[in-house]
Amino acid sequence: MDPESVAHPVESNSTTADADSARWNRLLDGLAVGRLTDDFLSRVLRLPHYEDAPLPSAELRRTGEQSFQALIRSLRSTHPSGAPADPDELRDIKLGIATDVGVSRARADIPVDALMTAIRLDFSVLWDALTTLSTPADAPLLVARANSVWQVVDAYASQTQGAYIAERQRMATEASSVRQGLVASLFGETAAPPPVLERAAAALGLEHDARLSVAVAAGEDSAALRVCIALAGRRGAEVFTHPFADALLAFWPADGRPGSALHDAGERIAALRCGLVEEVHGLSGLHDAGELALELAHLATGRDDSALRLDTAWARLAGSRLGTEGIRLAADVDAALATCGQVERERLLETARSYLATGSVAASAEALFCHRNTLMNRMRRFTTLTGVDLAVPAQAARLVVAWA
Repeated sequence: MDPESVAHPVESNSTTADADSARWNRLLDGLAVGRLTDDFLSRVLRLPHYEDAPLPSAELRRTGEQSFQALIRSLRSTHPSGAPADPDELRDIKLGIATDVGVSRARADIPVDALMTAIRLDFSVLWDALTTLSTPADAPLLVARANSVWQVVDAYASQTQGAYIAERQRMATEASSVRQGLVASLFGETAAPPPVLERAAAALGLEHDARLSVAVAAGEDSAALRVCIALAGRRGAEVFTHPFADALLAFWPADGRPGSALHDAGERIAALRCGLVEEVHGLSGLHDAGELALELAHLATGRDDSALRLDTAWARLAGSRLGTEGIRLAADVDAALATCGQVERERLLETARSYLATGSVAASAEALFCHRNTLMNRMRRFTTLTGVDLAVPAQAARLVVAWA
């Protein structure tokens, strides 16, 4: 076969491809960025989330013009395949206009779905303009290049989406940091001043006088508290948290509606081993309530199977506080009972503890399986030995605290 007879078809194909590229570039030259942007704005401003978006029309026009300029540069071809002339153009889109658009739309709170719909309008706008400029003879060229147009627009959309998501993550981190800082200020060494309380209330979406509940779980008990918080979150209710060195504090708006997420969360937390303070009136009361809940949490023992509240654990709390002052409330009582034999001492102690718990001779006698006269005789013996009359509240209170 003559070599020249093989070369001619290749030369013909190359000539055709060059002609197509030249014609394609002339069509791109005919695109007017201003008109493309006008068409884009007329469409995008009819989309949900864009018609009332806090984006100035000048901002939409600016980014629209820059987007079309970048897209047209990326579509310009000097290769027979129709591939973009320089891959750096796509990187320019990623680092430049795609980031600009992604960040500004994220800050304007445009939903990502709406953003993607708006960007993909670029394809329709470009394609409509190209078909308007073309002739019937350009039909094969447009068909051949349609995929290239879509790929360039889709790459731009993907890069913009990436910038948008990254910015939303930054926004969430910033908001979380600011909010956690405000929450931390509520539980600092001193109570937060009114301006900080107002900022915290706004950041948390709470009324300044909201009724709140506060719980603190210490050590390993904090894991169960985190589960309760997560369960509330899955139902769309937020329980706010603040970490201590060895404990976790949680607080939430009181909700008296049975079945609501926060009501159920409160019920679950009340069944945990933790310190619990309910009916806190406003953010101004959180500081003291948090300190009290933390103190109660540290008083919990393995014998406790539910939350410690002030009304049920006040004696234990008082005993702890007095103990830190070096005061032994029942030292004289312990010394007096030590003079008895072991059997008598145990009976007197169980009698005293039972009566202090019930306040009733009949109930205590029934609980201890003895006659009421027997119980009263033991109480008199206890008074004779210790000088403490269990029937006198002011004297009995000392033992309630000491034995809590």
